[in-house]
Amino acid sequence: MDINYLAVIAAGLSAFVLGGIWYGPLFGKPWRRATGLTEEALKAGSPGIIFPLAALLSLIAALVFAMFLGPDPALPFALGAGASAGLCWVAASLGIIYLFERRPLAHWLINGGYVTLQFTLYGLILGLWH
Repeated sequence: MDINYLAVIAAGLSAFVLGGIWYGPLFGKPWRRATGLTEEALKAGSPGIIFPLAALLSLIAALVFAMFLGPDPALPFALGAGASAGLCWVAASLGIIYLFERRPLAHWLINGGYVTLQFTLYGLILGLWH
């Protein structure tokens, strides 16, 4: 399959940057409250493992989404597919899990909003750079 790997890398990294903004200054505090994580717990994690793996997973998601879109996606289709994949596949699936885990609605809204924008960004970048 003909894949633009530079576009995939840009899309994957854009989601990683979005995550830093989304879970940092935009929704960091409400996300921590919804998850029950404290600043101390976050700092005690392993950023040397978490950040590279998060970047790798973003790249894998972007690559597979590029394969789904095909070699020459039209921008409107790529944007719609990205928003639909994020909202209707990923966020909806998270919603099912969160219902059974009795997680707060705010937690689902924050995470579901992130994945919706993540895949919409993938669609934007892959649709523009084909």
